[in-house]
Amino acid sequence: LTYYTPEYETKDTDILAAFRVTPQLGVPPEEAGAAVAAESSTGTWTTVWTDGLTSLDRYKGRCYHIEPVPGDPDQYICYVAYPLDLFEEGSVTNMFTSIVGNVFG
Repeated sequence: LTYYTPEYETKDTDILAAFRVTPQLGVPPEEAGAAVAAESSTGTWTTVWTDGLTSLDRYKGRCYHIEPVPGDPDQYICYVAYPLDLFEEGSVTNMFTSIVGNVFG
């Protein structure tokens, strides 16, 4: 299961987010972008037995584009698309908790 999918074409129903990322030394930007997409959607920083219980491919966030930050070669903007079905209907709190809280919290 990969969260970096550069061939992915965003849908009208996707929630789009952009993250400024500074990968650790030796970590490619694609891996860092995939980690952000995973942690903020269906993944976690570690493997757990419940990974096989849900349709992760349906609900996962996808890092679909990465570009360097102008003037800062060590930082990147990682664009992530989230399927609307990942979030509870009408709950902005749920959306912010998933996208912002899991990555920055």
